[in-house]
Amino acid sequence: MKSIMRMTSAVAVVALLAAGCGGKEEAASPGKEAAQHEPEDVNAIAIRPELAQRITVGQPAMVDLADKLQVPSQVEVDEERLVRIGSYVTGRIIKLYVMLGDSVEAGAPLARITSPELTQAQLAYLRASSRSVLADKAAERAHHLLAADVIAIAEVERRESELEVARAELGAAADHLRLLGVDKEVLKELSEEGHIIPSVDVRATKSGIIIDRSVIIGQVVQPADQLFQIADLSSVWVVGDVPEQIARNVQVGQHVEINVPALGDISFDGVIIFVADTVNPMTRTVMVRTMVENPERRLKPEMLAAMRITDNPHKSLVVPETAVVREANRDYVFLAKGNGQFLRVPVELGSEVADMRPVLEGLTAEQNIVLDGAFHVENERKLAELE
Repeated sequence: MKSIMRMTSAVAVVALLAAGCGGKEEAASPGKEAAQHEPEDVNAIAIRPELAQRITVGQPAMVDLADKLQVPSQVEVDEERLVRIGSYVTGRIIKLYVMLGDSVEAGAPLARITSPELTQAQLAYLRASSRSVLADKAAERAHHLLAADVIAIAEVERRESELEVARAELGAAADHLRLLGVDKEVLKELSEEGHIIPSVDVRATKSGIIIDRSVIIGQVVQPADQLFQIADLSSVWVVGDVPEQIARNVQVGQHVEINVPALGDISFDGVIIFVADTVNPMTRTVMVRTMVENPERRLKPEMLAAMRITDNPHKSLVVPETAVVREANRDYVFLAKGNGQFLRVPVELGSEVADMRPVLEGLTAEQNIVLDGAFHVENERKLAELE
């Protein structure tokens, strides 16, 4: 009886071991199938039918594209609208009429100066005026005496010659006073009344803005000294340095776009008026000067600017900006595979030009891509990736 029970227990143990082994084999089978299953491509996406109406599929376009070359530049005063004003005589400044930044008209007084040289010039003018009057009267008497047959014709000619010399000296003295800043009204008063003026005004020779004042009251100045700078800022220069490799595309009369960071997103139209004939050997650049209208005086000298020069157009394969998505500093577009299937592929693109991106690498003209609505497809792909 005991032997029968031992045999039954052994059979039961063998059966249990056999069942356990069978369970392990069945449990291992799903694992093998999972290991053999390939992971899905995270760049592939099948969009919902309602999303298909929000995207546009097409091919990249081949267009004539003109690059905009950005050149660092600076606003400067138009030197053709700039005047530098100094003293006409050596003397001392006794009065100032203007401050830095004042707007003045041509002929307006800027400063008043007193000078011994001015006094001496007025005395010379008065002496020349007196000699001219005496010579005129002497010549007139000579004509009367000649008519009375009292003097010879030679004496009349001598006195007429003296009159011409006296008039020439008077004219030279008057010109000297005008060069010293004496105007016609003061000169007339000096001639008629003989009053010597102790000082004279330094006047503006051009209308504009006082952009520099290098003098104070009491300062002794000379004709070589610069006292004021007056500029008409209704038009300014923007000067930039163009790399020599692209200087051949820059021509006088060409329109350029001027941007000034200090003024925000405002752009100005400029016209190239000068292209240097030499290359700066230190920077390998060519100086380019443009003229920009500035009626509201928003452009101020010494402002930093960016000059955008349009390059010659050339054929380029482009995609619209709406076709591009960006991730991890890389650009991507979506290839259309048909039946609502799309694949995100990396591409190398150039800088934006008129809402278009030139294709440098990664795409051909025959491939169908999402032209508009790539943002929606990218969102759909990210949602699928999270699920």
